[in-house]
Amino acid sequence: MLKDITLGQYFPGNTPIHRLDPRTKLIWVVIYIVALFSAQWLLTYGLVLGLLIAVVALSKIQFKVILKSMKPLLFIILLTGLLNLFYTQGTPLVSFWIFTITREGIFSAVFMVLRISMLITGTFMLTYTTSPIALTDGLERLLGPLKKIKVPVHELTMMMCIALRFIPTLIEETDKIISAQKARGADFETGSIFSRAKALIPILVPLFISSFRRADELAVAMECRCYHGGEGRTRLKELSYRRVDYIVLIGGLLFVAGIIVLANLGL
Repeated sequence: MLKDITLGQYFPGNTPIHRLDPRTKLIWVVIYIVALFSAQWLLTYGLVLGLLIAVVALSKIQFKVILKSMKPLLFIILLTGLLNLFYTQGTPLVSFWIFTITREGIFSAVFMVLRISMLITGTFMLTYTTSPIALTDGLERLLGPLKKIKVPVHELTMMMCIALRFIPTLIEETDKIISAQKARGADFETGSIFSRAKALIPILVPLFISSFRRADELAVAMECRCYHGGEGRTRLKELSYRRVDYIVLIGGLLFVAGIIVLANLGL
């Protein structure tokens, strides 16, 4: 299960999506989320879904990777769908015990599951096609105006970059610890909730020790390289907008405006 978590992973490539400026992709994620939550019915959901499929196809990220990333979140998605199915008021269709399935509940459950799945997939595409360093530079440039009010933008984005960078590493480390403990006879799948929680201690203790050791090694490495924050630092690759970035941004604004208009028309 842990190997299915792909948050923070970057898949190198030379596709049109990979070549976009990270600032463009960050803004597009916001545009996509606004469009997704503005969608109300089949047409608007279909347009947003078509856009997502086009982005996935252009990025050449395999669909099995995306489906694999959804696996750890499947319980939350299904639970949300069931809650909307049974607790949405409307025209009753089936009733049993304390549960009532309504026509509106079915539509609400389907659209909510679809919305959450599309939201997760769309946001994951950002990390799939953008390296942590480029993502950090783009976010720092977008939040640059906040430096005027003494917000430590560079430090915040650096922490985000480090966190994203070490998510796959910690997942791999956790999987190795679990495999090692199982080889020693540990059982994490049977017993009561309390016994399962107690069985996690042999995993959490070495994981925390390993995390603190990695953090200390990273701090020493940064100090050895004379890192003292973002003041006066230069970048290996300077970000610059190209014509295609402006076209994509304008297209995104037109797209979300169209979705909002269609949603207000009930489509």
